[in-house]
Amino acid sequence: MSVLIFIEVANGHVKNSSLEVISYGVKIAEKLNTTAHGIILGTVTDDLTALGKYGVTAIHHFSSESLNHFDDQTYSKTIAALMDKTESKVLVLSNNIAGKAIAPRLSARLKAGLVSGVIEIPDVNNGFVVKKAVFSGKAFAHISIKTEIKIVTLNPNAYQVVVKEGTAEIIQHEVPAMNSAVKIIAVNKLSGEVSLTEAKIVVSAGRGLKGPENWGLVEDLAKVLHAATACSRPVADANWRPHNEHVGQTGTTIAPTLYIAIGISGAIQHLAGINRSKVIVVINKDPEAPFFKAADYGIIGDAFEILPKLTQAFQQLKSN
Repeated sequence: MSVLIFIEVANGHVKNSSLEVISYGVKIAEKLNTTAHGIILGTVTDDLTALGKYGVTAIHHFSSESLNHFDDQTYSKTIAALMDKTESKVLVLSNNIAGKAIAPRLSARLKAGLVSGVIEIPDVNNGFVVKKAVFSGKAFAHISIKTEIKIVTLNPNAYQVVVKEGTAEIIQHEVPAMNSAVKIIAVNKLSGEVSLTEAKIVVSAGRGLKGPENWGLVEDLAKVLHAATACSRPVADANWRPHNEHVGQTGTTIAPTLYIAIGISGAIQHLAGINRSKVIVVINKDPEAPFFKAADYGIIGDAFEILPKLTQAFQQLKSN
């Protein structure tokens, strides 16, 4: 029962979230006493042999430029063909936009059991039981996958990257001929120094900033921390910030190491999108703001006074 790991790339580089998925898949392979292989679709500039230091023994690379732009139909068919060729019985993906699009298609195509958003290594002592958060993180479910082929998607930032020693064998493949109902005619990339879904630190703000003209305070803090910027839904709905920065139940779900919330009350819909953050810092002048109940650290005060001082303190810390 070999394990196949879908390794995502962006702009020719392996995504940080994929390193977590590799470590997770390798650990499953160890539990099952088998090998872990990776699959990469599209052109890559990174040294793929170096991925062996994360424990993966071989990388199956489909290097066609036609795969540089994500197409869930083509990706699913290519992965399914490799699963069949290598007789892999477990597939691991990241629980991100690509994983959420590919995994259900592969589940149907391969007649495989699928559990999305897992957070721990499966228990293989009695079957194959995985753990995931449910009800917006308020409870946990333990789910047994009983099909021959099993698919799991790992929540970002749920498993620590483990660095080992070794190099991976690179196996080049030709892209099989296939028809897709999707034709990509243009790609518009979002600007920004740090990708929101990949960021380890996120600085987010809400209506407490009073208007888009004050967002420079947020951007200054994010820049010194090399962080991504985000916002609450009312801010996006008011067109203060672009909708791609909206985090929450109806926006992007993130799990950074550090989430700094400024002037956000902390409605349950917002918390549902960020409650997997490792550390939450809340800055709000209202001591009764619900967000303080979910915070690891809280600062009660005026954001317009606190943010410049925080930014200056971090700048001095970096210069020392």
